[in-house]
Amino acid sequence: MAHDSDLPCDGDGRCMICKISPPVEETLTCKTCVTPWHLNCLSARPKTLADAAQWECPDCSNLISSPPPSTATSGSEPSAILIAAIRAIESDASLSDQDKAKRRQQLLSGGGSDDGDKTTDANNEAGVGGDSDVLKLLTGSFNCSFCMQLPDRPVTTPCGHNFCLKCFEKWVGQGKRTCAICRASIPPKMASQPRINSSLVIAIRMAKLTKSNTASGPPKPYYSVLNQNRPDKAYTTERAKKSGKANACSGKIFVTVPPDHFGPILAENDPERGTGVLVGETWEDRMECRQWGAHLPHVAGISGQSHYGAQSVALSGGYEDDEDHGEWFLYTGSGGRDLSGNKRTNKTQSFDQKFEKYNEALRVSCRKGYPVRVVRSHKEKRSAYAPEKGVRYDGIYRIEKCWRKPGIQGYKVCRYLFVRCDNDPAPWTSDENGDRPRDLPSIKELKNATDVTERKSTPSWDFDVEKACWVWKVPAPGSRKQVDNVDVEDGNSTRKVRRKTQTLSVSERLLKEFCCVICHKVMTLPLTTPCAHNFCKSCLQETFAGQTLMKERTCEGRRTLRAQKNIMKCPSCSNDISDYLKNPQVNRELMSVIDTLQRQTKESEENAVLGEEILNTDEKTDDIEEEDINSDIDIVIVDESKVNKGLKRKKDGEKMETISNKAKQEDDESSSLVTV
Repeated sequence: MAHDSDLPCDGDGRCMICKISPPVEETLTCKTCVTPWHLNCLSARPKTLADAAQWECPDCSNLISSPPPSTATSGSEPSAILIAAIRAIESDASLSDQDKAKRRQQLLSGGGSDDGDKTTDANNEAGVGGDSDVLKLLTGSFNCSFCMQLPDRPVTTPCGHNFCLKCFEKWVGQGKRTCAICRASIPPKMASQPRINSSLVIAIRMAKLTKSNTASGPPKPYYSVLNQNRPDKAYTTERAKKSGKANACSGKIFVTVPPDHFGPILAENDPERGTGVLVGETWEDRMECRQWGAHLPHVAGISGQSHYGAQSVALSGGYEDDEDHGEWFLYTGSGGRDLSGNKRTNKTQSFDQKFEKYNEALRVSCRKGYPVRVVRSHKEKRSAYAPEKGVRYDGIYRIEKCWRKPGIQGYKVCRYLFVRCDNDPAPWTSDENGDRPRDLPSIKELKNATDVTERKSTPSWDFDVEKACWVWKVPAPGSRKQVDNVDVEDGNSTRKVRRKTQTLSVSERLLKEFCCVICHKVMTLPLTTPCAHNFCKSCLQETFAGQTLMKERTCEGRRTLRAQKNIMKCPSCSNDISDYLKNPQVNRELMSVIDTLQRQTKESEENAVLGEEILNTDEKTDDIEEEDINSDIDIVIVDESKVNKGLKRKKDGEKMETISNKAKQEDDESSSLVTV
């Protein structure tokens, strides 16, 4: 059995154990993989020169024992077939050393014969690509180093190399605790309990299915029940274990606004009543509030998108830092609580909030001055402006400032100053008119605040002095969630087919699978933890920023206790990754695939834009050519008369020339007679 200390020479010919470049007489070459090894650093040296000529390195000899010829030709073990093929190349006397090296490289890289390479090159030159190129990209980047195939149940080591689960277990079962490629150490827990990389599984499956379904026509549409066929109220299933809205299904949506609609819901968007959503309107719960579009999420307090803006918020007493003053209030952002596993709610904050996701959506609305719908829930017990029961719509507010500051529980929170700016009076006031521009309140906590954001440009939603009301000064942002709806008869009911206006390419769909679990964006400098979760390097490091590997302890300040290891749980599971965070290695294979997919996506977008420009140019050229053809016809008609006149003049000239020639001939004859 090979020892963990047996290491070959690197690409520069330097031994990986003693760090020197051994001379030729101290170098031993494996007859199978042709890898150089330092003879003095081997744990078991060959005894005779004959053994040295037929010597196999510890990797080749222990990974798969030499099979008999019948087994090697039967194809029962892919690795045995590979080793047999390499030995056949080495024993072929008709090949030169350069040809043998080329053949070995083709086998180890998963390539075929020279004819196959020529065929592949011809296909690439002919433009055969698209979906098959994606599969080739994955095959060339993620192949298992043992079986040279796409990994079956792929396992990714912390050093960023991929193997089949069976191949990895076979390697570890031989006592190996280092990576078969880079010789990096494998964590003991991963060696005993390897985890399958689910992101890589989905990517490989998607690439294979896309290739098989390329000729099957357009993608299948997504079906959903028509809105008019939904119930008027949210209903519960028979499996509900408690009263209320457990396991509830959303009822009919009564308004015609898109999900990302900004501002008030007007009468033209209310076909049921023709009044729109009025200030002071109340509903039994958040499910019914959703049916009227005032606030769509059932649980979340913020409705919005990080790069687009926030449309609505709900005040329901989620954070004890909130302050409600009616016409203005201080709102605390989302996040900062551990909701991993099966935790549905958690009132204790365990880390800082950041301006990302929903918090960033609120900051975008602050910068651009978008109107934000506000609903208050009876769960906000500390506010005098909350309704006694149910959920109430309180009108339009605008975010004037946002910042970060330490919260009551000690961790930083994102804070927002909301000021009311609605044309209708608030439910708690006896005034008949709506709001007017008011001075901003004095906020004491701004003195110790960081990351303060204030709007500098003109707000999109502002007060018009001439009209004496709040209006859009800048056109409202258009919806990004519009779909083409087609009614389809399906048996006894009518279903709505939703087809997206723009279909995603295979590269774009694969990029969505290679997203960071924390920021939900395509990973940059991807890291793969021993528990098989993928993150951006910056996101994972920021998650544990400020935490040390060891935690100092004291006994009530009297004496120092033994330092305790600081447990750092993976953001996606409960596994401890503190040892991995000491020296996290970037997954280079995954990073190269992501870069290639992004480049292909960018090129396809540029080609699509160029194609539209060429199409528009061709249409303009066709119009110009039609005009030129018409003008050419007129020119031909005009020039035809000139041609006729020219022909007539030519004929007259020919007649005159004939007459002159005859007269000249007669003169010559007469002169000749006189001479005689």
